[in-house]
Amino acid sequence: MLGLGAAGLVAAPVLQRTLESGLGALSDKDPTGLTGLLPNGGGFRYYSVATSVPKKSATDYRLTVDGLVDRPATYTLDALKRMEQTRMVRDVQCVTGWRVPETPFEGVRLSALLDAAGVRPGAKAVRFTCFDGTYSESLTLDQARRADVLVALRMQDRPVSHSHGGPVRLYVAPMYFYKSAKWLSGITVTDSVRPGYWEKLGYDVDAWVGRSNGRDDAPTT
Repeated sequence: MLGLGAAGLVAAPVLQRTLESGLGALSDKDPTGLTGLLPNGGGFRYYSVATSVPKKSATDYRLTVDGLVDRPATYTLDALKRMEQTRMVRDVQCVTGWRVPETPFEGVRLSALLDAAGVRPGAKAVRFTCFDGTYSESLTLDQARRADVLVALRMQDRPVSHSHGGPVRLYVAPMYFYKSAKWLSGITVTDSVRPGYWEKLGYDVDAWVGRSNGRDDAPTT
């Protein structure tokens, strides 16, 4: 029994990675979205509102910052990696109820990209678009400048996988996970908040964990 227990401890991380990669690959090829209902070894569910999402690598990935800014810019993945990186460990809370505790994220603070672009007077919000061609999100400018909002390049101490929204995704730590847009490709500074994909279908625009969408979940920590 002790031998079996030790073997289980050794095998568990491998099995978890296999479940994550296996379900991720399956969801990439599933146009029905039904694989999004399945949990993987890490406790995440995979969701996509597009029938398929192209994969991007360091060679062809680009992130644009534009709108009401003085210095529009386009970043490669390598350029983002060269910027100062911030690491934080927080719970991930989905509005559907599941939670993954103590999940590490690492990347560039969104506020740093906004400062580099030079936000113009009259700007009130930030809109996010994604290379799945369908999803969008938004934050007020004050929300976007929070220290716990990242343009994330790493998740769970490894590069963000395609299934988790890589190579670059948004991470908004204190809000429900639908605000953390996957497959991030555009950051546009605007003069007003523009409801994102799920907000147009009835979700709250301000998605604070435990204080929105009629839920009373404990705030993420």
